[in-house]
Amino acid sequence: MTALHRKLLRDLWHLRGPATAISLVMACGVATFVMSLCTLETLWRAQSEYYDRYRFADVFVRVKRAPESLAARLAEIPGVAQVETRIVEQVNLDVSGYPEPATGRLVSIPDYRPPRLNQLHLRRGRRPEPEREGEVLVSEGFADAHRLQPGDKVRAILNGRRQDLMIVGIALSPEFIYQIREGDLIPDDKRYGVFWMPRTALEAVFDMDGAFNDAVLSLTPDAVPGEVLRRTDDLTEPYGGIGAFDRSEQASHKFVTNEMSELRGMALVVPTIFLLVSAFLLQVVVSRLIGTQREQIATLKAFGYRRSEVGVHYLEMIMVMAVLGVILGTVAGAWLGASVAAMYARFFRFPEFQFHLSPRVLLAAAGLSLTVAGLATLGAVRRAMALPPAEAMRPEPPAAYGTSWIDSQRVFRDASPVVRMIVRQIARRPFRSAMTCFGISLAVAVLILGSFMVDALDDVIDLEFTVAQRQDMMLTFFEPTVGRGVANVRHLTGVLSIEPFRALPVRLRAQNHSRRLALLGLPSDARLYRIVDRDRRAIPVPRHGVVISANLAKALELSAGDWLTVEVLEGKRPVVHLQIESLVADFQGESAYADLAVVNRLMQEGNVVSGVFLTADAAHLNALYRQLKETPQIASVSLKGAALTSIRQTIAANILRMRAFNVGFACVIAFGVVYNSARIALAERGRDLATLRVIGFRRGEVSGILLGELALFTLAAIPFGLLLGYGMADLVIHMAYDTELFRIPLVVNRWTYAFAATTTILAAACSGLIVARRVGQLDLIAVLKTRE
Repeated sequence: MTALHRKLLRDLWHLRGPATAISLVMACGVATFVMSLCTLETLWRAQSEYYDRYRFADVFVRVKRAPESLAARLAEIPGVAQVETRIVEQVNLDVSGYPEPATGRLVSIPDYRPPRLNQLHLRRGRRPEPEREGEVLVSEGFADAHRLQPGDKVRAILNGRRQDLMIVGIALSPEFIYQIREGDLIPDDKRYGVFWMPRTALEAVFDMDGAFNDAVLSLTPDAVPGEVLRRTDDLTEPYGGIGAFDRSEQASHKFVTNEMSELRGMALVVPTIFLLVSAFLLQVVVSRLIGTQREQIATLKAFGYRRSEVGVHYLEMIMVMAVLGVILGTVAGAWLGASVAAMYARFFRFPEFQFHLSPRVLLAAAGLSLTVAGLATLGAVRRAMALPPAEAMRPEPPAAYGTSWIDSQRVFRDASPVVRMIVRQIARRPFRSAMTCFGISLAVAVLILGSFMVDALDDVIDLEFTVAQRQDMMLTFFEPTVGRGVANVRHLTGVLSIEPFRALPVRLRAQNHSRRLALLGLPSDARLYRIVDRDRRAIPVPRHGVVISANLAKALELSAGDWLTVEVLEGKRPVVHLQIESLVADFQGESAYADLAVVNRLMQEGNVVSGVFLTADAAHLNALYRQLKETPQIASVSLKGAALTSIRQTIAANILRMRAFNVGFACVIAFGVVYNSARIALAERGRDLATLRVIGFRRGEVSGILLGELALFTLAAIPFGLLLGYGMADLVIHMAYDTELFRIPLVVNRWTYAFAATTTILAAACSGLIVARRVGQLDLIAVLKTRE
């Protein structure tokens, strides 16, 4: 071991506190980077392998009723590789022991062969046999939620008739990785499930012999998707086609892709912030360490060590801290990634989903961390290399002291010597004081960054489920229904009030842009379901035109007052031009609203509705549930209270877990920043403080100088840190949580600000106590022997 290596070990031991703090801060960035990107790669690999192995379709088509002969014409479209026709229906379910109504999606499968596309992975049991009436496969999520096993039965209303469905197997499909009912925010496995039934059985039940109402297509590598969709629409339009769409609009694929987009954004923003904080700490520590080791550097050069050897010595010290941070961060990231993967396994149903620690990500994390550490300290190392031995032998010249405007203030003259020393030290080193404040403000900002997401989600939940949605449940009919169907619902037990709506499948066009969605028609005096923007401002239902979401307007490159083309995708398929009366800033997807009367005039129909929102008497809910299960015209029932409970038990719980990770990281960073600031101040002024002890200052007074400075820096840094944290949160929102599918608002409440400030103050207090203890251990004899 060389002399420089022995010096390196001594320096690291002497700096073990600051070095450990720096390594921990860097470990937080590495852990977040490894967790996010390894989880992203695990998710991407699981999705790709699942899609390839089970032949996930490229194009999806929905029609009213089409003859089976249409399949051959679809297969002739250039670019189409395979076509699979199906029968898909939504039904009401009655699960034994479960009082609330549930919704099932019935999907046909070929009688005696596997599907060509969207093939099934059988978890347990066997395939249903066409000869045995009512045999089905059930999705794993629904089965697990109700503890269903092969041999159990579920009762359903099939085309107005009650029928028992015999579960013979539990399956997964690439079409339903994220199994969610249309219009819901998150999956609700208790109230929504997918069932696969032999084709001949569904043909008989729904009178679809020789016909289909759903088809999926795969494409060749050289296909032009836009042209395939256009020609598919041309062929299916006479049969009630509502518009073919590709994977990008398929519900499950869209949600999985959106999650990967959020992970990618998190992997870019949060680790970058953590690594920049650690780089700032490294730069400060190494710069000031070199300043305190001027004489050692001169001695090394006087004994013949080359400039490059001195530079390598300090780079080795930096790399030791960085490598320790990489190792700790990799271990923490692997553990956190496995935890996050287990969380995703509750939402995303893959045949296999095991967290994979990617060597490529680990190498990238290590390379990025070491590079950041090296670049952050390059200037300080170059100064050490350039320092002439003769100059370094002399102590660093003192600052130019003199009388400042502070000295002339009477309040300052009347203050105690300790206070005057604190103020003078800050005033005479403004840049260094500003850097210390900035470091502490970063700690405050990171604490806000780790906590604000809970505030944002609470705001979304309150806005959606309290301000906008005032109904207790939403009923959807199998077919658009005239007023008589609404009257039947009004007379059900426990119904207090109802409000009809019409969901009309449309394609909105503007110049070269188009979007396919459901135009929601609401009564002009809507009270149970209101159009509300992010500011909780209720927007009136438009009298003649439409209200669209700001996200949709951005996609179509439109603004309020512009006109758009509305192509209806059912019935007589009219095409009209409507004016955008206003925009609404909402949180989910893309939406469009119109007056219910305008929608029905557009369709040239009478008082036709797709469903109703209703409020119900809580004392009669069980009776109402029983009647809803027995009502053939009702296709699905969505309970607002159940959705809210599901959100709080799933997303909220997972967000709280992620918040615990982030807050843990933030607390480490906060303590590391504040502790380093205090320790560096002690290292720089140790000789001065010891001299004060020698000339008669008490230990408490000497400690008070450092602690007073730290207190002033902390109090000055907190306001700026709160603003900086708000800015960081805004950056994360725009980089990771402002997607086509979801938009999280920027909300930071007063409790989050208080938490960040309080935690920083506690970190400063703990750091101050540690430093005060070290003040009492200063070597006064060494100071008396010091030669200036």
